[in-house]
Formats: sequence, structure tokens, C-alpha cells
Amino acid sequence: MRVLVTGGSGFLGSWVAELLSERGDHVRALVRRTSNTKHLRTLARVELAEGSVEDARSVEDAAKGVDAIVHCAGLVKARGEHELAEVNVEGSRNLATAAKKHGVRRFVQVSSLEASGPSPSGEPVALDQERPVTAYGRSKLAGEKAVLASKDDVRVVVLRPGAIYGPRDVEILEAFKSVKRGLMPTIAGGTAKGSFVWGPDCAAACIRALEADVPSGSAYFVDDGGPAVSQREFLEMIEDALGRRALVRMSLPKGLLKTVALGVEAYGRASGKAVMLTREKADMLLQHFVCDSSRTQKDLGWKPEVPLREGVRRAVAWYRESGWL
Repeated sequence: MRVLVTGGSGFLGSWVAELLSERGDHVRALVRRTSNTKHLRTLARVELAEGSVEDARSVEDAAKGVDAIVHCAGLVKARGEHELAEVNVEGSRNLATAAKKHGVRRFVQVSSLEASGPSPSGEPVALDQERPVTAYGRSKLAGEKAVLASKDDVRVVVLRPGAIYGPRDVEILEAFKSVKRGLMPTIAGGTAKGSFVWGPDCAAACIRALEADVPSGSAYFVDDGGPAVSQREFLEMIEDALGRRALVRMSLPKGLLKTVALGVEAYGRASGKAVMLTREKADMLLQHFVCDSSRTQKDLGWKPEVPLREGVRRAVAWYRESGWL
């Protein structure tokens, strides 16, 4: 099978490309000129296509002659909602349009649990919930809808992963670094719960979504199959894996967090830089984001292999070996 993978130089996309390569598929990775493609160049049967999802022409060229698309690329932070829409929504639309034009048979859209929104009770949310509370979540939901508009012409499967972590990830890495420095900050007691999934396990779910015989337009959650954990519990797992206890343990009150977020937003506007912490993001960090992948496992014939505590231990080992931690 010939598969176009977007975001191949990023965290999840690199794992999708690697797993496809290992099993003998041909991968075409859509990468920007400035992307770090060092890892991709070590993989067999991987070709690089220069471009970006928001550039319709490069997307169309990259989609020629492939059997399937796994769309992993996306922005998680931006200078405004318009930038998120340009990449996460219009980029998805460009890919769906190109897939339809070139007769691509299968399309996996990697969305996010943030498209569903939070769980007021801390229990798994329903698949039909669509209540995003951040600009990122709204852009991911709109990206889903842009692709699903073509589901009668291309077999589309949408995946909504929880927090993806593991080797090559640079986002959750910051939590590991903080604990290593001896600082373990939680927010409002660190009681907000989240669902996690090991990066390679999530990549395996993407590949199973390509192959499984499920109706076009189907959507699935992706997590590690275990119970959701609180922010404090996750940080304590990092402590255990590092073999050290953070000396400074503090809980940031909601009001202080919102004040800090306001300052970060002001800095972003003044500097013209994308920032991660916004007032919406601050509110999100106080809420539960919980899903259940049991239906995913049944329908896709997929099973997560790495539970969270073991994954955190493996992540620490990889970060240390790679000089990231």
C-alpha cells in the first residue's frame, strides 16, 4: 500500500511512517522545507514530498498515486484562531479534496479529544459530544467536518486521541523536565483527570483505521485502555520513573493561573509569537478530558500495548538516552 502521511516529521506522524515502513508499505511524507527529516531519512520505503497542508497545490501533488492518507499534521498553538483554521481546517479540506480528485480509497483523520470537549463528571464522554472549549479544539472539530463532507467518495475514519506521549514528543516532555528540575506544579490541586495514549500505540491505531472494515464516517476515541489519571497522579508517575521526588510541590490557584495566562497572551500579541497558555487553555487545564477506547478496540481490532505507568518509565529512558532529559 502507498500511504501519504502528513506531519511525518512530527511526533505521531513519524511513528505512523515508521510502523508503515517496517511492515513493507511505501510512505510519502509531506514535509515543510524547514522540517527536521533526519529520522524519516533513516526509514526504508519513505519518500519526502515538500509542501504543507495549507498549500493546496503541494497537497494535490503529494496525493497523486497513493492508496491512502493518514493526516497527522496540525497546529497546537498559533497567533490567533485564523492560523489554527488555516492549517487544521483548510489543510484538512485540501487533503480531502485531493483525495477525492485522485481516487484515494482510504483517509484517516487524526483529530483530538479536545474536539469532544471536557467531561463534567470525570467519566468518559460520548462519541457524539461536540463541545470544544479551546480554539484548538474548535479547529480540530471543524477539520473533522471538512473531511467528513467527502465520506461518500472516500472512506473516512476519524480518530480522537487523548493526550499522546512518548519518545519524540516535545510537548509533554516539559512536564518531565519540570519534575527533573525539582518543581512539580499542579493546578487547583491537580485533580483534573485525563486519558493518555502511548505514541506508537496511537500510530498503530491509525494503521488499523486504514484497514478495518468499518463504515465511512466512523469516529473513535484512542487511549491506553486504562483508567483516567489526575494531573497529580501523572506527575507522581514521572517522579517514580525519574527516581527522584520534586522538592518544590505547589498548587496554582485558578485565579493566579488565569492572570498568568493573560500575561502570556499579551506577550504573544506584542511579540507576534504563538503561545500555548491562553485563558481558554487555562480553563481547559481545570477540567476532565476522559474517553473510552473499548469500542475502538472492538471495531478496529486494535489493542493498546503500553499502560501509562510503563509508558512513562519507557519515555524517561528514551529521553535520557537521547539527551533530551
